[in-house]
Amino acid sequence: MPLIKSAIKRARQNTVRQDRRKPVKTYMKTMMKKMEDAVKAGKKDEALKMLSETYKAIDMAAKINILHKNTAARKKSSMAKLVATK
Repeated sequence: MPLIKSAIKRARQNTVRQDRRKPVKTYMKTMMKKMEDAVKAGKKDEALKMLSETYKAIDMAAKINILHKNTAARKKSSMAKLVATK
């Protein structure tokens, strides 16, 4: 536990920011997992419909600096490749 006043404030800020970012990150991961499950189940048309929603979730995470823009591009590319190959 921090003892210095500025460290205490920093810990409090980190907690608040973590709580603010968490829903965006979990939504992104959930959408990616749903898409992977749909592809594995052979529901290609359903996966194609979810592709744009997954892109949106990844872009939202990149916009508020949860992901780096290149990481977001890599994830989007892998999702597109996943749908195209199966």
